[in-house]
Amino acid sequence: MAIHLTKESKVLVQGMTGGEGMKHTRRMLAAGTDVVGGVNPRKAGRTVDFDDRAVPVFGSVADGIQATGADVTVVFVPPAFARSAVVEAADAGIGLAVVITEGIPVHDSVAFTAYARRKGTRVIGPNCPGLITPGQSNAGIIPADITKPGPVGLVSKSGTLTYQLMYELRDIGFSTCVGIGGDPVVGTTHIDCLAAFQDDPDTDLVVLIGEIGGDAEERAAAYIREHVTKPVVAYIAGFTAPEGRTMGHAGAIVSGSSGTARAKKEALEAVGVRVGGTPTETARHVLAVLEAGR
Repeated sequence: MAIHLTKESKVLVQGMTGGEGMKHTRRMLAAGTDVVGGVNPRKAGRTVDFDDRAVPVFGSVADGIQATGADVTVVFVPPAFARSAVVEAADAGIGLAVVITEGIPVHDSVAFTAYARRKGTRVIGPNCPGLITPGQSNAGIIPADITKPGPVGLVSKSGTLTYQLMYELRDIGFSTCVGIGGDPVVGTTHIDCLAAFQDDPDTDLVVLIGEIGGDAEERAAAYIREHVTKPVVAYIAGFTAPEGRTMGHAGAIVSGSSGTARAKKEALEAVGVRVGGTPTETARHVLAVLEAGR
């Protein structure tokens, strides 16, 4: 009942010994994640105590994989080191790299996502909250206590809206929630997650959260039309964005009518997706669709 992350996943944390890495490793462990090690070449051989669990620190991702069988890494390193961290993980043969770091130069993101793809490593992010399979595992910074396991799959550009929809639908629950990040270049797209949720027998409905900028949602609509038979409900952030104003989010580039919330809403509704005007209305659409299918 999951995509990309399960209770069997063994997780390394690159940057575990830094402030953010320590804080979120503790939260991941509390959520039941099997964190098997950290990676820091300068602190190899040490262990870090997290309440009742001592987590070893390895000098490289390859060493961590060899010692533990890890298949996931969560990247908390500073932006200047993110490219080399992902390349190292891909070279070591990791299956999934979750890049939490924000502020990574776009040319670095282009380079490491392409490199990882060639090596067979899936990248989620960068500049993302990660992903969670409630009740099983949590790789990243998503709060683990705002929902439960259930039949809804969630894929979102926005971290904050990921959390809000999880909370709005907390009584229904989720198979997996994936925050793909909103940067112009990301390793995993809406389409990638739609395909995975379509193939997941325990996901009955998919929630897609988008935002102004780019054409990812329009491309997702085209994919839904051809390949997705499960119901999809969407929310697009940015309907109140003023015309002609440069927005702060890295991926929020709007040119003419392309990339606007209205254009995305129209594209999705044209293929049968219900689009909510607010997160709360989106949650109501989900409940209505699930009730109708019972």
